[in-house]
Amino acid sequence: MKNASKLALVFFCGLAVLACSKQGAGNNATGNTGSAAQSGTGSAAVTAVKEYHIGIAKIVQHEALDAVEKGIQDQLANRGIKAVYDLQNANGDLTTAAQIANKFKNDKVDAAVGIATPTAVALANVIKDTPVIFSTITDPIGANLVTSLDRGEGNVTGLSDAIPVSDHIGLFQQIAGIKTLGYIYTSSEANSISSLALVQEGCKKYNINLVSQSINVSADLRQAAQAIIGRVDGIYITTDNTVFSALPALIQVCHDAKKPIFSADVTGALNGGCVIASGFNYYKAGLATGDIVADILNGKKPADIPVKILSPQEMDLLFDLDEAAVCGIKIPQDLLDKAAYIFQNGKLTQKN
Repeated sequence: MKNASKLALVFFCGLAVLACSKQGAGNNATGNTGSAAQSGTGSAAVTAVKEYHIGIAKIVQHEALDAVEKGIQDQLANRGIKAVYDLQNANGDLTTAAQIANKFKNDKVDAAVGIATPTAVALANVIKDTPVIFSTITDPIGANLVTSLDRGEGNVTGLSDAIPVSDHIGLFQQIAGIKTLGYIYTSSEANSISSLALVQEGCKKYNINLVSQSINVSADLRQAAQAIIGRVDGIYITTDNTVFSALPALIQVCHDAKKPIFSADVTGALNGGCVIASGFNYYKAGLATGDIVADILNGKKPADIPVKILSPQEMDLLFDLDEAAVCGIKIPQDLLDKAAYIFQNGKLTQKN
């Protein structure tokens, strides 16, 4: 009996040990599963930041449009938008602009940005189901991008850089005594055609004769300038992308003839050569355009976003005192005090 009792005791102790072992193993498994669940739950709680595919097309490469392009990307980064960019340059060719638009459509970009009128129009004509944002368009209504500045049009909205042409002409007359004004523009750019009408109005207002000369491509600029320089007191240029892509050629012709240039684009005049430049800071225009893109990517509809109009407070004034001296022009001190940039002794100084 004693032996049987001992055997029974050993048997029950063995069962107890086995039960404890299984319970411990079960606890360990539950602990590992809990950690995995917590880890999985933690991963699921972290929302992945969406990466957008954004196409940006500009009609040509020059300082102002490059500044817009950079401003757009910088502001989207500032707004926390993660993006991969397809940066395209049409090199002044309308056929290439259309090809870029089709590329963006086929690539199914999340947003397409057109810098300057020809590229913006190409994008709007081709892309109908993806947001199209235009930037630095002088006359978006005249370009048939929108029918009103109070709202977007379908999938299209953006920013206008309409400039105070008449005020510019009045200032040019005040400083340089302009009696006959030269104006060179690109006949294929809608913004330049719109600006021509404004230049004509401004000259009429200030009793100034106008000599205009059109070009087709940037290579025409030097010859066009040479054709009119002897008949004018100075040359005014608006935000014409083809002209600005070959600006050094125009500067050289005017310098040799000792005739001043008034540029409506400050960014493109920062390297000197234009006696006067008054216009928008195109990097800031890029920042403002980036805000529009970000708003759309965050859920706003293009049709609900009014066209952004840059204000006079966003304009800069530049004087090139070296070139003014060549042309025999003295800039009044009160205007120098208002300038954001002064170019003198071959050096650019930013005042504020």
